Amino acid sequence: MRDFISERALNIQESGIRRFFELANTYDDIISLGVGEPDFPTPWHVRDEAIYAIQKGKTFYTSNAGLMELREAIADEVKLKTQTSYNPKTEIIVTCGGSEAIDLALRSTINPGDEVIYCMPAYVTYVSCIKLADGIPVEIHLKEENQFRLTADQLRAAITPKSKILMLNYPNNPTGAIMEKEDLEAIADLIIEHDLLVITDEIYSELTYLDKPHDSVISLPGMRERTIYMNGFSKAYAMTGWRLGYLCAPDYLTKHMAKVHQATIMAVSTISQFAGIEALRNGQADINQMRESYNQRRRYLVLSLREMGLPCFEPLGAFYVFPNISQFGMTSEEFAMKLIEDQHLAVIPGSVFGDSGEGFVRISYAYSMNQLRVAMARLAEFIEKLRTSETQPLQTLLNK
Repeated sequence: MRDFISERALNIQESGIRRFFELANTYDDIISLGVGEPDFPTPWHVRDEAIYAIQKGKTFYTSNAGLMELREAIADEVKLKTQTSYNPKTEIIVTCGGSEAIDLALRSTINPGDEVIYCMPAYVTYVSCIKLADGIPVEIHLKEENQFRLTADQLRAAITPKSKILMLNYPNNPTGAIMEKEDLEAIADLIIEHDLLVITDEIYSELTYLDKPHDSVISLPGMRERTIYMNGFSKAYAMTGWRLGYLCAPDYLTKHMAKVHQATIMAVSTISQFAGIEALRNGQADINQMRESYNQRRRYLVLSLREMGLPCFEPLGAFYVFPNISQFGMTSEEFAMKLIEDQHLAVIPGSVFGDSGEGFVRISYAYSMNQLRVAMARLAEFIEKLRTSETQPLQTLLNK
């Protein structure tokens, strides 16, 4: 049966996040802080719009690129948030979540042997999508001392004559890091000098915690024409199950991406698209409310982790913290496994997100404050056991 499986499929690794999620589900009293999914339900007015669309029989295929009304709403939103204009007729494609947008952008632009530069720690599917498109992944290992921001020196060192694409993900999953305007300006000249295409995944752009809006690379001079901008509804509007995303790019890119999209997806769920229109037109208050709740949880977790003696830089975006657990002399996977076994608390090993994630764990705060308080109490107890184990065998303590 091995001969029936393609080399591409054989070389793709299963998601380490899902593996820990499934392991966590084997415990009755587990608290899982592993999955990056809002704990809020989709706002009622968005759900009502979808119900209304069904009742009115609006269940037919849409244009391959998506409902024109939705694309117009996306264009308005992107212009408002980034001061960058896109033509909804020719420069926007509605996708089946952000995941399809990533795959679509890569498969439409990579030729075999092209190098794709991406930053680690990274969202787990980036490498898989690059390989599925026959690209060569080139890693940049981001550093905690730089708050996991990409520097010009790091990018310069990674560029070769085969470099074609730079993938960005800010606010970042798993670290919660952000890039501000001056950070982006520092790499923009290199991008233009070496004629790179940028694919920027800004799915967490609404979830930043500075007293200013998110900074997008597309707003910088010379970057719109060489960037594929991706976003979606899953995180900002708590619409993960609706599978609704989008990409914006110059029409010389979208006209070819549309062909790949047509051949693989055809069009996104019509019902989800009507819900998306409502979310964009009337959902800002929902975002503000959820962001404030996330920010409260973020501050609580960072303070709690630091009180335990776990170093944790302050994440300014998304809904993750990324504490450093290297002091305990075990791998991040060993730490996470022992934490599940001893405290029935699940976090994600940083190594799941690449080699530069080793020595860290990802903790999601897309959970209620009650869950987070119990989780931090369990983690504090576990940390105390580990510290006591400096004088006693660890396994003896964990068996008590």
